[in-house]
Amino acid sequence: MPIELSNPPGLPQPDHYRQVAVATGSRTVYVAGQVARTADGTPVGPGDLAAQVEQAYVNVGTALAGVGGSFDDVAKLTIYLVDLDPSKLEALGEGVGRATARLGLDLIKPVTLLGVAALGEPDLLVEVEAVAVLP
Repeated sequence: MPIELSNPPGLPQPDHYRQVAVATGSRTVYVAGQVARTADGTPVGPGDLAAQVEQAYVNVGTALAGVGGSFDDVAKLTIYLVDLDPSKLEALGEGVGRATARLGLDLIKPVTLLGVAALGEPDLLVEVEAVAVLP
């Protein structure tokens, strides 16, 4: 596996993400921000943050599979969340949990969570982008 994840001593030890990813593969893959849309563009989970998070993660997994990778190859995620506030963290976690169950993979990676005013379309609540390293 080209990605080694850790929480080094001297840093906070979060349960929901890792502080560091060391990549030793040879191909770097940048996945554009994925949103709650099916392959034909149908919206998923209007107004439902957990459903949108789940679909965005599934779409990242689909993009990676398309180039011969998986979430095991992810070095870093960036999550853009509309109107971020602490009350939304439970739904975010629920969506990640559902995507974990659906994909059968460990989705705990180094992650940056950013609050944004809006995304590309008014019904979107979350967007997830990834950087992966494949062998």
